[in-house]
Amino acid sequence: MKPTHVRLRRACAAAAAAGVLIGPAAAGSAAHGAPTARPPSATATAPSPGTDAEFPQLTPAVAARLDAAVRQVMRETQVPGVTVGLWAPGKGSYVKSFGVADKATRAPMTTDLHVRIGSETKTFTVTALLQLVDEKKIGLDDPIGMYVKGVPDGDRITLRQLAGMRSGLFNYSLDADFIKKLQADPEQTFTPGQLLAYSFEHPVQFPPGARFDYSNTNLILLGLVVEKVTGRPLHEVITRKVLAPAGLRHTVFPTSAALPEPYAHGYTDQTASGKIEDSTHWNPSWAWAAGEMVSDLQDLRSWTRTLATGTLLTPATQAQRLKTTPMDIPGDGYGLGIFNVQGWIGHNGSIPGYEVLPVYLPQARATMVILLNTDDQYKGQEPSTLFGQAVTSIVTPDHVYPGHKKPPAPKSG
Repeated sequence: MKPTHVRLRRACAAAAAAGVLIGPAAAGSAAHGAPTARPPSATATAPSPGTDAEFPQLTPAVAARLDAAVRQVMRETQVPGVTVGLWAPGKGSYVKSFGVADKATRAPMTTDLHVRIGSETKTFTVTALLQLVDEKKIGLDDPIGMYVKGVPDGDRITLRQLAGMRSGLFNYSLDADFIKKLQADPEQTFTPGQLLAYSFEHPVQFPPGARFDYSNTNLILLGLVVEKVTGRPLHEVITRKVLAPAGLRHTVFPTSAALPEPYAHGYTDQTASGKIEDSTHWNPSWAWAAGEMVSDLQDLRSWTRTLATGTLLTPATQAQRLKTTPMDIPGDGYGLGIFNVQGWIGHNGSIPGYEVLPVYLPQARATMVILLNTDDQYKGQEPSTLFGQAVTSIVTPDHVYPGHKKPPAPKSG
C-alpha cells in the first residue's frame, strides 16, 4: 500500500508543487512540505487594475491552441474530465468541457456541473470573518484565545496570522491517525473539535508570525470564531452574508455528503489501498471551514471577481486582505485567505476527487476557472496547476500560472 495524504490543497499555488494547493502529496487539505517563505515583514500588494493590451482576442485560432493544450495535459495526466473557462472584457470568452463526468456511464463532462471546491472554501470563510472586522465586532489582531479556548499559544496567535497561514499550528490533515481514520471510513462525520484535537496533539511548529506554513487548522479556528461572534452555524452565516449578496445561486455549504444536481463524479487515489476510487459521496465534514463547499463554473467565475475586487468588504479591509507574505517563488504571495500568483489573484482548491482553480488577473480584468473531477497528482504536481500553466502560457505569457517555464507547445490534434 503506497503512502497517501488526504488532500484539501494547500493554497500556495505558487510552489511548483504547492497545492491547494500544490506540493507532493499535499493534503488537499494540506500537503506535506509547505513552501519556504521569506520573512513575513516582506509584503506586496496586488497589481493595480487596468487593461492589458497583450491579452489576446479569444478567436477560433486561439481556441484551437487552447483545445490542443488542454487535450495534451489530459493525455499526460489521465484526468477523466475538465472544464476550462476564460473571460476578458472586449476579448471574448472560451468555455469548454473535455472528457467524462462519470467513468461508469461515460456521461460527458459539461459546463453546468457542480463540483466540490476544496480549499476555495477558505475564501468564503475568511470573507465572512472580514465582514465581522468591517462591522467592528472583531479585530484582526485579536488573539484566537479570546474566542476559542485551549489553543496552543492561543494568547499569542492572532486572527490575522491564522488567515495568513502564519500561526505555527500543526495541520490536522497531515496527522497520521487522522488520515488512517478517514481512509478507513470516508463517509463518517467529523466535528471541528475532533479536527482540532488531531492538531493540538502536535507541538507548535514555530512562533506565531515567524513564517508562512499552510495549515487547515487555521481555518477550522476561524470558522469557530465566526460562529462564536454571530451565534449562528458557519454554513448559515456564509449563505446569508456571503453567497446571497454575491448573487451565487449554485454554491452551497453542505451539511451532509449530498451534492446538488447535476454534478460530476470525483475520482481519487487518496485511499487506504492506493487504488483509484469514486469519492463523489465521501463526507467532506473533515474539511469544514477549510474545504467543504460545492459550486459550479459560472458561480466561481462571478465569485473570483468579487473576491479579487473586494465587493463585499470595505476598501481598507480589502487592502489588508491583499497584502501578501511571500511564498517560494519571487512575485508570489499569500494574503488573508487569498493568493497572488504571478498576478493572478484567487485561491485553488483540492479535495479527494476534485480540484478547482478560479483566479482573476486585474490588469486584463480576466477570469480563469478550471474544474477537474480528480485530484490525482502527475509527477508530484496538481493537475489543476498543469492545466493552469498550459492555458496561461497561451493567453498570458507574461503571467504564467504558477510561474514555471512554458511547457512544450502542444501537438496539434
